[in-house]
Amino acid sequence: METGWRYRIASVLGVAVLTAASTVVVNNGVVQSVAASLPVLSRLPADVPSGAEISFEALLTVAVVVGVCVPLYKPQPRRILDIIAITHKRVLVALFALATIGYFDYTYRLPRLTLLLLTPILFVVLPLWFIWLRQPDTAPERTIIVGDDNSTIRQVVEEIDARPVGYLSPTVYPVAGVDEGSAGIIADGGAGEETNFNRLGGLSRIEDVLVNYDVDTAILAFAEADRAEFFGALDACYEHGVNAKVHRDYADTVLTADGSVGPLVDVEIEPWDVQDYSLKRGFDVAFSLVGLVVLSPVILGIAVAIKLEDGGSILYSQERTAVFGETFDIYKFRSMVENAESGIGATISDEDEGGVDPRVTRVGGVLRQTHLDEIPQLWSVLRGDMSVVGPRPERPALDTNSQTDVTNWQKRWFIKPGLTGPAQVNDVTGAEPELKLRYDLTYVRDQSFQYDLKIVSRQIWKVLADVVRHIKPRES
Repeated sequence: METGWRYRIASVLGVAVLTAASTVVVNNGVVQSVAASLPVLSRLPADVPSGAEISFEALLTVAVVVGVCVPLYKPQPRRILDIIAITHKRVLVALFALATIGYFDYTYRLPRLTLLLLTPILFVVLPLWFIWLRQPDTAPERTIIVGDDNSTIRQVVEEIDARPVGYLSPTVYPVAGVDEGSAGIIADGGAGEETNFNRLGGLSRIEDVLVNYDVDTAILAFAEADRAEFFGALDACYEHGVNAKVHRDYADTVLTADGSVGPLVDVEIEPWDVQDYSLKRGFDVAFSLVGLVVLSPVILGIAVAIKLEDGGSILYSQERTAVFGETFDIYKFRSMVENAESGIGATISDEDEGGVDPRVTRVGGVLRQTHLDEIPQLWSVLRGDMSVVGPRPERPALDTNSQTDVTNWQKRWFIKPGLTGPAQVNDVTGAEPELKLRYDLTYVRDQSFQYDLKIVSRQIWKVLADVVRHIKPRES
């Protein structure tokens, strides 16, 4: 599309010009002298190029940086945090490539001081360029409606001021008393011809539409906030940095922002702001890395104990529900006999099974009582599937049952599941879904880094207390 090519050309030219300008700036004699006088950089002598040499350095740097930034030239809506992270990764790759070129061929070497000075400049100017490039232009906000309910879509169209660019709906949506080929606003033609409000495709095309139409806001008009469609649309909005809204009449079924005015309310797709999100993710990575390293002797001992007991597998995995109803595999130390669930079939969550189950091994009983069977989940935290603190992920089947029995259960899906949370530190399990949901939603609404630290401290204390409680009777 024409807009896409304009974006690509602007991206490439911007990266080339900014990189060339940055290279010229860092090769300035004054800049080099000031930098070389700093204590940290004093061992790197100033090396000011002149004439053709500076042109060569600029051309080489531009060629490498422009080349490694290719993934950023695709016109794709992204969250600001994602733009910064991806651009920083590309800059590091480019600088590493330049250093490698100079290492193997002195002819193409860029001085080390030049490379070091380039790093912070490109870390700032290139993300700012891509962020600015993705800002909406002076045209009206581009809005689409995504839904499966005829009346809700029509209600939204009638009540909002701006005219959406179109809507997404199931290919065939039967309406009572209307032929399938002309289902009111859902079918092509009809209302679409009168209002220039066209169907843009089925729900499966949402990502293509968000990109091709450079959508700013998606209004969700579903009959029910079901996992397959509603949360799939939310996930697409989250990944592409698109605002999501729902009609106020349906706001009780999702997590919505306070203070919204008008018929539509904002969906809190990303409750954490950029700074808090970075701090939380940094804590998750640090906590999981330190935990895996410090507990490595314990991990080895548990692995040996499980193998010695029955020779079976050390770990087992289960499918769990993540953000927006997606699934991922969670890992634990095996605490039951091999293939225990294939014969009997578990109907309750792990937190409720306890050590009285006849399928639980002797080693498994100890692991469960001391919570040590949960250690492998630190790997899921490190990978980003989970966070240290958040609602505990449940099995999809249990989530389905809880949705039927407990109102607003889906609100737990608005944030990443956690290793522990308010429900766990208060000894509330899946056997009490309503109370568990109350604790989980308290965290969803009140979450903060300080709150996380408080919960982690309480959980560590609980684990230590359980370990001591298990050891004491044996010593006596």
